[in-house]
Amino acid sequence: MAIPLIPLVLSLGLLCFPSFSSSDSLRAGSSLSVETPADVLTSPDGSFSAGFHPVGQNAYSFAIWFNKPTCDANSCTIVWMANRDQPVNGTFSKLYLLKSGNLVLKDAGHIIVSETKTMSPIPSYLKLENGGNLILCDIEGLILWQSYDSPTDTLLPSQPFYKNSKLVSMRSQRNYSSGYYQLYFDTDNVLCLVYKGPEFSSVYWPSPWLLRWEAGRSTFNNTKIAVLDSWGNFSSTDNFTFLSADYGLNISRMLKMDLDGNLRLYSLSEDTKAWVVSWQAFLQPCKVHGCCGPNSICIYSPSFGRDCSCSPGYKLKNRSDWSLGCEPEFHLPCNQTDQFGFLKLRHVEFYGYDFKLYTNVTLEGCKQICLQLCDCKGFQFRFIKAHESDGTYCYPKTQLLNGHRPPNFNADFYVKLPKAIVSSYIDTVEYPELQCSNEVQELERKYTKTSENESLRFALWTACAIGGVEFITILLVWNFFIRTNDNSSPNAGYHLATTGFRKFTYGELKKATNKFSQEIGRGAGGIVYKATLSDGRIAAIKRLFNSQEREVDHEDRLHTRSFLARISLYREAEFLAEVNTIGKLNHMNLIEMWGYCAEGKHRLLVYEYMEHGSLAESLSFKSLDWSKRFDIALGTARGLAYLHEECLEWVLHLSDFGLSWFLNRGDVKHLQVSRIRGTRGYMAPEWVFNLPITSKVDVYSYGIVLLELVTGKSPAMGCKMSDDENSEGQRTLVGWVREQMGRAKENETWKHKIIDPKLEGIYDEAEMVIMVNVALRCVEKDKDERLTMGEMVEMLLQHGSH
Repeated sequence: MAIPLIPLVLSLGLLCFPSFSSSDSLRAGSSLSVETPADVLTSPDGSFSAGFHPVGQNAYSFAIWFNKPTCDANSCTIVWMANRDQPVNGTFSKLYLLKSGNLVLKDAGHIIVSETKTMSPIPSYLKLENGGNLILCDIEGLILWQSYDSPTDTLLPSQPFYKNSKLVSMRSQRNYSSGYYQLYFDTDNVLCLVYKGPEFSSVYWPSPWLLRWEAGRSTFNNTKIAVLDSWGNFSSTDNFTFLSADYGLNISRMLKMDLDGNLRLYSLSEDTKAWVVSWQAFLQPCKVHGCCGPNSICIYSPSFGRDCSCSPGYKLKNRSDWSLGCEPEFHLPCNQTDQFGFLKLRHVEFYGYDFKLYTNVTLEGCKQICLQLCDCKGFQFRFIKAHESDGTYCYPKTQLLNGHRPPNFNADFYVKLPKAIVSSYIDTVEYPELQCSNEVQELERKYTKTSENESLRFALWTACAIGGVEFITILLVWNFFIRTNDNSSPNAGYHLATTGFRKFTYGELKKATNKFSQEIGRGAGGIVYKATLSDGRIAAIKRLFNSQEREVDHEDRLHTRSFLARISLYREAEFLAEVNTIGKLNHMNLIEMWGYCAEGKHRLLVYEYMEHGSLAESLSFKSLDWSKRFDIALGTARGLAYLHEECLEWVLHLSDFGLSWFLNRGDVKHLQVSRIRGTRGYMAPEWVFNLPITSKVDVYSYGIVLLELVTGKSPAMGCKMSDDENSEGQRTLVGWVREQMGRAKENETWKHKIIDPKLEGIYDEAEMVIMVNVALRCVEKDKDERLTMGEMVEMLLQHGSH
């Protein structure tokens, strides 16, 4: 990996060539003054300037900045500073280039703040180059010093990043001094991000849960060089690479260690004249260590960004600085274990500072361990380590650091508190969390059983309370829909955050579909029509079945008319809540939703039209070669992983082209459904047997799609499906693949038996095997045995040749 970097590094050379002008260079014996605004060096192409820049009241640093977008004293895009941690006075301060060849920055009292400590027997000069590099040369072209060798928080294109280089974040939005986050080469030759706070430090990228090779890094090259080229390609000798989203030449870019701990690549948009993110290390900002300080929990919402909250029983230490975290509102004496209790924080993780790992310990056993440890602040429970066999794990913690709620995290944290504080949370604590909507997730806590009479009394009061709330909710929702229908117009309605997402009238969509004349697909939830919108866009409009059009099952017949009327109100509210959230989703592997219609009994969804048709249509012809099939598999996995794992509300695709389903994670164990959702053949057993629904139903459906991509066969294999898996005559796609593998496993002929004959033997055998293996792990009857979508993406990326 070092070889392609060497020519670029050598091209920077040890030579520069003099080109004296009053604007881009400073000759020996001259100086630049903080009091003279015109004392600025400008690169020959005008892209960069260097001079004194204000960083506070009467405080200045000598800096380099971009001249675009338009720069003024308060909004320049600074890429380098000479004295970020020791600003100089706004009067009498100067940058001197001495005749000896030394470049010196002096404060008002002639105190040397910074110097290059260079010497030259022949005249020298300071020059700002087009790439933003400030270089000190002698007249023979020898480079004595350059700003590229001492970056601050920004790496520019063609600027080498060496083993001793560091990018250090700003302290805060208005404080340019060195912050707590750094990009650097670790001692094992791997490029890392580290949090170095006032009390502790920890590496958080690559993921500390992964070994270096699992993160795709190499430790066997001690050259330690990384560089961002002019095309937008970043490469490092530890095998880490990435491409800018706008890969290409003639685009201004910068790689910046941001003050929130995220490493981002920015590109200057010619259209908006603003900096836009074209790559970032973290999509989930709460994975950055130290962002909220000790004893706190990081919370993220796409609508409001990252936020912090103190753990129960703790209070904010300094309201102006969250990095200091929270402090306890109590004292924990070691000799009074009977005074302590534990509060459950669902899906919360505190990383690091484990006292010890205890395996195969019960929850009560883990509590006793923590109670006996004086320094135990709480414990993580039931986390399944990636490199060990399944089981229960107990991690007593001596510090509560890096708290956050990661997606799909299958463990809980129990914080140790005085019983008086624990009892104060009897009404349930609510914590906001990473989600696609603005709802909040409740913080669950279990309580000891009371007497039978108290339980009965509590149940009666709860039933009464729920009934009252339900009655009020029905009235409010009913009133809302009356007002909505009365005021509906082509331009009125439910405008959401996503640009272009809107409410359509039924008349608009009826006209766009030519009275719903061109059907292009159907599923269990509705029929899809092709349409041309009034602005000329081609759309796919799904007309959802209502209760009259859908077949009524036995359970529905048991409901009274009044109960069905009440449920229909909830379905309307649920529909609007769901399209509200779907409209905010944005991912390259998801079909874009443009709008919806909720008018009377009509429920329609407006999607971007996909010209190439459905997967089933493509598989029926020779239009999909192996490369396209693998790309479909990987893209679909990425899209579903986004829905499942970048929202702490599960977004279920439901095995059907249509409305997704939103579900709070904590409600999964209580969920029972009366109607099977989705297309037969793709549905998980949970739907058939009325089991709790989780994101694993999508995993099952995805596994069926993988097998369909490999074999070219429909899920039902042309046979009638039966709800009884043991019935004779049922021959599913999954069963057929397993049967073929079982018959021919010894001679490996099963691959040729199941591969789609339309491929004519042209396919990548290694990719085919991993797709089949992944698929079969997705369609396990036990949902807990199935993979997550994130794990599938990693497996496909690791084993695929794409």
